[in-house]
Amino acid sequence: MRKFTYAPAAFTVAAVMLTAACGSSGGTAATTTASAERAASTSNGAQPSQAGRLSVWKSEKLGPVVTDGAGFTLYRFDKDTAKPPASNCAGDCAAAWPPVLADGAKAGRGLAPGLLGSVKRADGTKQLTLAGWPLYRYAQDTAPRQTRGQGVGGTWFAAAPDGTKAKAQAQEAPSEPKGLPALSTVDDEDHGTIIRDGKGRTLYRFTRDTAWPMKSNCEGTCLKKWKPAKLVDKKDIKGIDPKLITPYTRPDGTKQLTIDCWPLYWYTGDEKPGDTNGQGLNSTWFTVRPDGKLAK
Repeated sequence: MRKFTYAPAAFTVAAVMLTAACGSSGGTAATTTASAERAASTSNGAQPSQAGRLSVWKSEKLGPVVTDGAGFTLYRFDKDTAKPPASNCAGDCAAAWPPVLADGAKAGRGLAPGLLGSVKRADGTKQLTLAGWPLYRYAQDTAPRQTRGQGVGGTWFAAAPDGTKAKAQAQEAPSEPKGLPALSTVDDEDHGTIIRDGKGRTLYRFTRDTAWPMKSNCEGTCLKKWKPAKLVDKKDIKGIDPKLITPYTRPDGTKQLTIDCWPLYWYTGDEKPGDTNGQGLNSTWFTVRPDGKLAK
C-alpha cells in the first residue's frame, strides 16, 4: 500500500499562507466561479432525436454500446420501466436527455431487430425502446461515441446491445497502477484532463462545499461513500501547480487535501483505477481539472 509523506515544516508555512488566502480573499472569485458553474449546467433545451440505423461500437471502458445512426451513444434511465415500457423523463429531464423517436429506426449489425419496440409518450410521440427500455441521447454528448452521460445521477447508463447497462469488464484494467505520483493528471476520454491520486483513483469536488471559507459539507452518511483525500508530498506531484495544494482540517481533526481551497474526495463506487462513476451524481459531485475547476 502506497504511503504518502510530506515535510511538515515547509508544508505548514506554505499551507498557512495559502489557507489565509482561502479564508481572507477571493470571496468574489469563488462566488463568480460557482455562478459560472451553475450556468454551465443549465440545459440546452435539446429536442427529440431521430434514431436512424442503430449500430454497436466497442468502448474501451464500457464494452459494446448502442449508438444511433449518427454515431451518438444511446442511454437508458433507471427510473423508467421495461415491463411494461414506460418513460419517466419529461420536461427539463427530456431537455437534457432527448428521447429517441421510434419512427424510421432500424437495427444494424450487432442488434436483434426483435428487441426494438416503442412506447407512447405523454405528448403522443413514439419513443424507441430496446428490450422494453426507452432510449435517449444525452445533450452533453457533443460528438459521436462520447459517453459523458454514463453514470450521471447514478441512474443513467449507456445501453448495451441486449438492453442491459453497458459496463466494462473488471479484468480490462489492473487493480492498481504502479509508479504513479501521489497526485497527477490523466486524460479521460469523456471528461478531458482530470486529477487522480497515487492509486489511480479519480478525485472529485462536492459543489456544496465552499472555498470561502474553506469548508467541507460532506459529513455523516456522506462519508460512507465519499472519502476525503489525504495529504501528499508536494515534491510528488505532476501536472498540477503545488501552490494550489493546501491542507484542510476537518471537524474531527484529520487533514484533507484541497486544490485551490476546494476539498478533494475519492468515490467508493469507483471499482477500479480510472473509473469516473461519481461524475454528476446528484448533480453535486464532479471530477476536477488541474486548476481546481469542475470538469463538466
